[in-house]
Amino acid sequence: MDEKDIENLMDKFDKSSMKEFKVTGDDGTDIYFSKLEHAPVQNMAPTTSSNTVSVTNENASKSKASQNDSTKIKAPLVGIVYFAPSPEKPVYKNVGDHVKKGETVCVIEAMKVINEVKSPISGTITKQVANDGDMVEYDQPIFEVEED
Repeated sequence: MDEKDIENLMDKFDKSSMKEFKVTGDDGTDIYFSKLEHAPVQNMAPTTSSNTVSVTNENASKSKASQNDSTKIKAPLVGIVYFAPSPEKPVYKNVGDHVKKGETVCVIEAMKVINEVKSPISGTITKQVANDGDMVEYDQPIFEVEED
């Protein structure tokens, strides 16, 4: 995949309503585009190609969250949610637990990559909306939190 192809993909992605896009070229080049405010950091095994490109659209529109949205911890990506780091370990947070801003509350597995979900607010967890092992969509509520 050459520079012109990548620029063409970037232009089309920027004009589209898609939030995320990933493609692997015939030559092994991995390209990932995201319009997410906080694009997930993925720890990927090194590839044989050194042509990996990651682009985040910083000009993505930021809408103000309504009062109800500020009390929810939402999925930052599509995947399977797990509330414990592994089956034999305890859950990150239970209903009734206090959570601090930036603290891990669960993980989401997407494309064989485990992504931590961190709380954007501090408060007490009042409700667990999703169940362990559920497939969650982007921006789907996982927890409801009563802010401090």
